[in-house]
Amino acid sequence: MPRIAYFGPSGTFTEIALAQLEAEGAFGETVERVPAGSPPATLDMVRDGSVDGAVVPFENSVEGGVAPTLDSLALGSPLQIVAETDLDVSFSILVRAGTTADQVRTIGAYPHAGAQVRGWISENLPQAEVVLASSNAGAALDVQAGTVDAGVSTALAGQMLGLDSLADNVADVGGARTRFVLVTKPAPVPARTGADRTALVLHLDNAPGSLVRALSEFAARGIDLTRIESRPMRTELGTYRFFVDCVGHVEDSLVAEAMRALHRKSGVRFLGSWATANSTGPQPPSDEEAIRWIDELKHGGGER
Repeated sequence: MPRIAYFGPSGTFTEIALAQLEAEGAFGETVERVPAGSPPATLDMVRDGSVDGAVVPFENSVEGGVAPTLDSLALGSPLQIVAETDLDVSFSILVRAGTTADQVRTIGAYPHAGAQVRGWISENLPQAEVVLASSNAGAALDVQAGTVDAGVSTALAGQMLGLDSLADNVADVGGARTRFVLVTKPAPVPARTGADRTALVLHLDNAPGSLVRALSEFAARGIDLTRIESRPMRTELGTYRFFVDCVGHVEDSLVAEAMRALHRKSGVRFLGSWATANSTGPQPPSDEEAIRWIDELKHGGGER
């Protein structure tokens, strides 16, 4: 039985995403779920071999990339994304039995969750101080332990811990979604499906035009970028690494060609090519005709 770590404890959206990946057949069999205390800790369990894979939050449609996940993927020994899934995300405001809204003085929230319900808290619990929680399920555990009066969490965590809900389906932005990825040690890339995503980390020279030149490798080949995000290098102010997602697969010749060009100019970390959970944009154009033309020229034929 594969051991798969997830950002826990039990009751987080990440565990729900893991269950969804199981249902979608990502593992081919039932897995043993292993909770971990943070996205970096979850990924480190893959690195040290204590689990076979890990599911971590990667990107939210409201708050963007999940920084602890991105930083951990960019540093340390290489890991590879092999699958993804996404979830509609809204929250339950959990309390102990009998607690009313006017009694809430503290509310626990994981940073990404708190940011997505900031407006609701300001309007409905203006007297409450937001207290950092270790995760969405961790906020529910804090409520159960009595260290906070309320928690921004999941309905599942509330059910598991026997908590009441002041409000359900809470979100400042309707239709918010979070993307979760399945990560393993480097392995053969999943087969191209025709609806794929490739992710890279670019380490560029701190020089004028370096980012433009890197991105032009995609633009010149008609490759659609679906995400670009910078994260500080943590060496000195003003130095960054760039996370890039594009439509296509490393087996697509133009994607591979762009990656080769980037590799010649800068540091590139390959995070993987895998099937997308949802359509992301136009697929890379085919260059089969151009390849055939070059081959004909080599053998004395072809239009000149």
